[in-house]
Amino acid sequence: MEAGPRPQRSAQGGANDALLLARVCDKDIRAFEELYRRYHTRLSRFLLKLIHRPVLVEDVLNETFIVVWDRAHTFGGASKVSTWIFAIAYRKAMKALRGNEEAIEDKMAEQRVSLEPTPEDEFGRQRAQTLLLKAISELSAEHRAVVEFTYFHEMGYREIAQIMGCPVDTVKTRMFHARRHLKRRLSGELPDWI
Repeated sequence: MEAGPRPQRSAQGGANDALLLARVCDKDIRAFEELYRRYHTRLSRFLLKLIHRPVLVEDVLNETFIVVWDRAHTFGGASKVSTWIFAIAYRKAMKALRGNEEAIEDKMAEQRVSLEPTPEDEFGRQRAQTLLLKAISELSAEHRAVVEFTYFHEMGYREIAQIMGCPVDTVKTRMFHARRHLKRRLSGELPDWI
């Protein structure tokens, strides 16, 4: 499954995130801005794929970073900073989905910079990726989140369980059902990569 270049997250990057968050606890605006820059693109892509409503992505992203600013002192260090931030974003996205069951017209779509790849970026992509992404989009939000965290953010089941606030076995079950759906949906279309 190819999804474009992945940012390299080293142990040093995680340590830097922890230092930035410690400075955010002291209300250091520059540290907050740096943390925002580090996570904005990753969270935006994740949220867009999870909630499928561009008009909600910016709201959820802003709500996530408000929590980071206001509640940085609650980070206990039991997980990586990225896990903590993604967990906040996931919960905010689920809340937004529950609160917005109706389709919303995005009147500002024409003026907003698109998070989608440009036509030049898409030129080299194969038919397999298109089929795969379509199949992933058909999954429930919980199943999509597990697939996204696993394949696009390279997270393990324990970290995903922390983010989603559920047992590891629930994450495994969701992945099992997501893979089964993808195999069934892509049967005969893609090599057996799942």
